Amino acid sequence: MARPADIGDLLYEGKAKRIHATSREGVVAIEFKDAATAFNARRRAELQGKGRLNCLIAAHLFEALEQAGIPTHYLGLLNDNWMAARAVEIIPIEVVIRNRAAGSICKQLPIAPATLIEPPLLDLYYKDDALDDPLLSDARLTMLGIVSEVQRHAIECLARRVNDRLRQTFARARLDLVDFKIELGLTPQGQLVVADEISPDSCRLWKLDPDSDANDRILDKDRFRRNLGNVIKAYGEVLKRVQELGLHPTPYR
Repeated sequence: MARPADIGDLLYEGKAKRIHATSREGVVAIEFKDAATAFNARRRAELQGKGRLNCLIAAHLFEALEQAGIPTHYLGLLNDNWMAARAVEIIPIEVVIRNRAAGSICKQLPIAPATLIEPPLLDLYYKDDALDDPLLSDARLTMLGIVSEVQRHAIECLARRVNDRLRQTFARARLDLVDFKIELGLTPQGQLVVADEISPDSCRLWKLDPDSDANDRILDKDRFRRNLGNVIKAYGEVLKRVQELGLHPTPYR
């Protein structure tokens, strides 16, 4: 693989990505793995080509956010499976925005699947696999001292900007952004940025095609969670539709 920066030691390995140091200060290399996991990694599989698809989809979507003035850690593609990014301190909070009811919320609240949620619901979860990523109330956030009130407000504002931009982008690709999860980080200068990835692993995406049935319209990780099959085909369809928007991921130099 031709690399504009030497890739060094492994810094962190998660369920779907590996993060390496590079020879450039403040820059990390992110490798997208073919691993598929669900239910806090209690279910696992290797799906050939998944890492490449998620990397390319994430690059296109980070480009869309950057074009809208939304700061991210993304610097460009190293190749189809590797992304260069700014080194950031990840805030141990998962930010979830729900535009429609789906998944766990339909088990926790008396709300029918596919119900439009207006305004979109924003939930925060403590990022800790051992605790199954519990929901955070404002009181719990204050008790843990993870973020200040000012940072809490900044996180919500940034997440809602991300939601607005992604909904517009996916709508152009004839996709409905049902919900999504993002992680945020702080640069050494203290700037709040979107980090991690945005892909069918972290978003629920439904076709807007009128002839699609309830299962066929699903183009996200629910195909793996619910044993619907054709995971790679679905992710490939998302990439194809996003590519048709004319976004051009930047090669990292």
